[in-house]
Amino acid sequence: MVVTKKDQERAGYAWMYGAQARKDGKERLVPEYWQEFAEDWLQGFDGVPIAVAGKARPISDEMEAEVDEAGVSDPLV
Repeated sequence: MVVTKKDQERAGYAWMYGAQARKDGKERLVPEYWQEFAEDWLQGFDGVPIAVAGKARPISDEMEAEVDEAGVSDPLV
């Protein structure tokens, strides 16, 4: 299933707002504004890793050790 970039962004925002609601101690109740993206909001609330294009984006706890300075420095400088 192809998802437009706008819908991907909205799903990402729904996930972030759900995660923030959990941090703020709010109820696990999807606000009316996010009903179209309720599943994403609930996944954020529940702490499920955000999925992009159907695949979870893993982030290593040791990313700093995996990436050296040359890999992240600006090549134009």
